[in-house]
Parts: sequence; C-alpha cells; structure tokens
Amino acid sequence: MKHLKIQRSPVELDLKDFSLKGEPITYQHRILKDIASVFLDQEAAKSIPPETIVYHVQSWLPVDEGTPGGLSFGTSTILSGQVGNEYFMTKGHFHSLSDRAEFYWGVQGKGMLILMDRERNTRAEEVYPGSLHYIGGEIAHRLANTGSENLVVGACWPSDAGHDYEEIAVNGFSARLLEIDGNPVLIDCKK
Repeated sequence: MKHLKIQRSPVELDLKDFSLKGEPITYQHRILKDIASVFLDQEAAKSIPPETIVYHVQSWLPVDEGTPGGLSFGTSTILSGQVGNEYFMTKGHFHSLSDRAEFYWGVQGKGMLILMDRERNTRAEEVYPGSLHYIGGEIAHRLANTGSENLVVGACWPSDAGHDYEEIAVNGFSARLLEIDGNPVLIDCKK
C-alpha cells in the first residue's frame, strides 16, 4: 500500500447485470454433463444436450483462499430450465470450516435457496430481487431457478470457509424442489 495514493478499485460491479469486471476475477461454468448426478430424473438428464450451461459463478478473491479474517465476493447466475420436473440448480455445499456463515441476496429473477442442516432437515427461502439471506454455519445451501429468466444472486463469504461439495455429492439433500402443478414444492426424500 502506498501512502496518500488515490486509485480506483481493481474490480467493478455492473449494477445492470451484476457482472464483475477487473482483475482478478475467477469464472466457473457448470454444464449439465458435469452436474447431471444432482438431478433426480437421470433419463430426462440424458435427453438434454450435455454441454447445456446450467449455471456460472464469478468470484473476486481479494485475499488468498484460506486467509483468516478475509472476505470473498461473487455472483451466481442459474439459467432457466428443468431436468424432468426439477429446476436447474447449483451443486450445493457445506463450508469446509463448518462454523462459517455467508450472505446471499437476490438480484434478478426468482428462485429458491435450499437449506439443509446437519440433521438433514431441509427448508427453502424464496429468492427475488432485494431478498437477503443469512446462511449460518453448519448449513448446506443450494440455489434453484424457479422462473423464466436467469436467477442472479450475490454472495459474500469468509475467505477461509472453503467448500465441501463431497458430502452433498455422496448423500444429496434430504428434499427435492420439484415443479408440481406449476409451483415449486419441496418433497421429502429422507426415506
């Protein structure tokens, strides 16, 4: 840091489409063939082109991942679509340091934030422009797009939180968000 220097931030947030611009921004794209296993209807998944983009994530990590006391910022964009009667969604994860919390907020579109605690109790919160969501420690979280346009969600999390995708990949969530009679409904699948 240079004493008395005035400069611009290295990253800008476009308030129209909530995209991040600048250096260093990381980009991740998730295509159907990479996450098909998260969907219930595997036959329906096979009928969709495997290169179909389901969601993408932009992140600004101003400090190295794993740095205690730092924060990371990002946006997730989940495209509109379904696999069978299940909405396009993110893989979902716990945090590796499980006591770390996170904020999400709705920017565009409509969807659901699916939350599951360590006892596998699952609930969902509606996501819409202006909604604000606190995700406590020990809570797995996943986003699903229930609308007809892109669902864009902002996020801020501790840089040392880490992402535990493995537990969800192995055990899944205890409920599925399905479209039934045109409405999103959480269906218990613990049994």
